[in-house]
Amino acid sequence: MKVLSLGRDKKMAPRFGFSDLWEKETRKGTPVVVTMENPNYSIVEVDEPDGAFTPMERTRGKNAKQVTWVLLLQAHKAVGCLAWLATASWSLLGSVKRRLCFNHRLGSERLGRDRWLFSAIKLFLAASLSVLVFELIAYYKGWHYFKNIPTSTLEIQSLFHLLYVGWLSLRADYIAPPVKALSKLCIVLFLVQSVDRLILCLGCFWIKYKKIKPRIDEEPFRNDDVEGSGTEYPMVLVQIPMCNEKEVYEQSISAVCQLDWPKDRMLIQVLDDSDDGSIQELIRAEVTKWSQKGVNIIYRHRLVRTGYKAGNLKSAMSCDYEKPELGLVQARWAFVNKDENLLTRLQNINLCFHFEVEQQVNGVFLNFFGFNGTAGVWRIKALEESGGWLERTTVEDMDIAVRAHLHGWKFIYLNDVKVLCEVPESYEAYKKQQHRWHSGPMQLFRLCLGAILTSKIAMWKKANLILLFFLLRKLILPFYSFTLFCVILPITMFVPEAELPVWVICYVPIFMSLLNVLPAPKSFPFIVPYLLFENTMSVTKFNAMVSGLFQLGSSYEWIVTKKAGRSSESDLLGLTDKSMPPNQMVRGVSDSELLEIGQAEEQKKQTVAVKKTNKIFHKELALAFLLLTAAVRSLLASQGVHFYFLLFQGLTFLLVGLDLIGEQMS
Repeated sequence: MKVLSLGRDKKMAPRFGFSDLWEKETRKGTPVVVTMENPNYSIVEVDEPDGAFTPMERTRGKNAKQVTWVLLLQAHKAVGCLAWLATASWSLLGSVKRRLCFNHRLGSERLGRDRWLFSAIKLFLAASLSVLVFELIAYYKGWHYFKNIPTSTLEIQSLFHLLYVGWLSLRADYIAPPVKALSKLCIVLFLVQSVDRLILCLGCFWIKYKKIKPRIDEEPFRNDDVEGSGTEYPMVLVQIPMCNEKEVYEQSISAVCQLDWPKDRMLIQVLDDSDDGSIQELIRAEVTKWSQKGVNIIYRHRLVRTGYKAGNLKSAMSCDYEKPELGLVQARWAFVNKDENLLTRLQNINLCFHFEVEQQVNGVFLNFFGFNGTAGVWRIKALEESGGWLERTTVEDMDIAVRAHLHGWKFIYLNDVKVLCEVPESYEAYKKQQHRWHSGPMQLFRLCLGAILTSKIAMWKKANLILLFFLLRKLILPFYSFTLFCVILPITMFVPEAELPVWVICYVPIFMSLLNVLPAPKSFPFIVPYLLFENTMSVTKFNAMVSGLFQLGSSYEWIVTKKAGRSSESDLLGLTDKSMPPNQMVRGVSDSELLEIGQAEEQKKQTVAVKKTNKIFHKELALAFLLLTAAVRSLLASQGVHFYFLLFQGLTFLLVGLDLIGEQMS
């Protein structure tokens, strides 16, 4: 079959393309001429079956009306897309503007004596911007020399070209070698820490597979146990240290007073360091209320906050009602506000891994782990033999745990027993908490290194304390995390001779983040924000680590973590109602105590909301601009993975620096 256009008569063209099955059919029939008057469509000549499947020119086969409709449809789609982008951008900018300007006061982070790191980041940023401008000018002049360029063979074109060639020589000969050496060191540390994390996860899987649980192989109480006193319930002392914690004092006291333990075998100390008189009255009234219900509870207040939390606990240990011979057991934390916002969800991932993997594995295989400061029961004899609560660091809980371990005490961790706690809901509170948690261990390491080396514990226990507990998990982790991803990676964008491999910045971090998320499987959708946010927190942890190790800045500053006073369990909400019938009068309460309770209730009702404040965090903002500058430089070298990592990491730093994650502080 052959179709001809008007007025044309052509011979058959040779066939090609299709199989020989068409051979006979294509030769049958006679040529046909199709004639049309005023055609609206052009006719295409097809000489053989293959011709029907050959591509046509875009300009043929369409008249003016069709082209107009196609253009209108494409324009409609483009306008719709632009409108959606404009609406989304306007909504985002509006939200940011309202959060920064309208409803909240704008504050600034107080750098104080920790200004050294911020100054170093600013200097690094200024140098990066200068080099970027220099590189952009060279790029638009056509000098695309990015790495491994033999500068001796280049023909000098101008003075600026001479300067650029000199920069290439300086970069390759003097800057790249030390950057390569530092990057190799950080990569080795990164891999060592990753192997440690992997071993902990394997240990956790083994515990789950074998269903290993702590158990007692002998009688829990000896016949001569002073605390036994002929009963199966030993005497227990519960200490509740507080300091201006108006949001959580009521929940904390209520929860302790409702412990499933004989009231005559438990003494509760409420140790109040508050300097706000109204909060003191509220706490004292709460203690009085529970005391009248038969709970053995007392209120203590110090006029001078010597030693912060450790000093508060230590001052209450000297009371004459105290009994010796108690044990140490650590329970797991559970969080009442883990789903409050993105910040609390990301914290929950970290803490679930800490308790489910680190604490459980160390408790089962090593009988040692860091005391978490709460949700634990200490044997007083262990405290006394270890020197008691000391005020020398901001991590008194880890301090007493290390000293007790050096004296031969063993620890038990109960992963199945969960105690309700809170995580900070604002970035400012979380940052201050993390600074204390990472500066304190370095203070402690510096102070107790000699005691570890001279102690009588086994050599493998000394090695575990020094190499794993302190160096690897408290010093090396924040060092390589900040240095590798916030310093070396941006440098390598301007010094491509020392470029980091893709597996270092992509594959291994994603794999390690997957391991971290395993104990909290519901958090898998947040794995990418978790990875970016952990890198963002590295600047705070690195700053705290250096400050604690060398006693710089605010390494000994104790700031109480701000809490919101969330309640999540129904039994926690109705503790008071369960403990006393609604219409029963409290007997034995004096007029002054009744007046005190009434005044406390009135103060709670008259609480005035305080405006919340947005903080500007300087170091995070400076690092955001630094990483975004490096991302622009990576575009010149067409480094895809590096560009996207720097872009999203820089945007994460920007959001955190503008305090757009979590709640605001009152």
